[in-house]
Amino acid sequence: MSAPIDVQIIRAADGSPAFAVLPYAEYEQLAGSGAKPSIPHEVVGKMIDGKTAARAWREHLGLTQSEVAARMDITQAAYSQLESSEKLRPTSRRRLAEALGLVAEQLVQI
Repeated sequence: MSAPIDVQIIRAADGSPAFAVLPYAEYEQLAGSGAKPSIPHEVVGKMIDGKTAARAWREHLGLTQSEVAARMDITQAAYSQLESSEKLRPTSRRRLAEALGLVAEQLVQI
């Protein structure tokens, strides 16, 4: 049997449980693989403005094309072509996601 979780219960005015506060590490364990990757509002806004998901994420993370290209072990020119593509091949999407510290689903173009 596992150790109990250190949870704080916050009660409503009528005394019924309203919220449970627990340590973040415990939350992460409970969320597990059920947690879905998210896309920050800033990234979505850049895509709505016409930027590709790759460019939006790169700019959001404060990286240059050269930095991302080096992480992917490709030239800056090759990365520039990849970044301008509206539809990435699954292999390219996975490699780019890894270079940016994301999951491939976060690089889907809207």
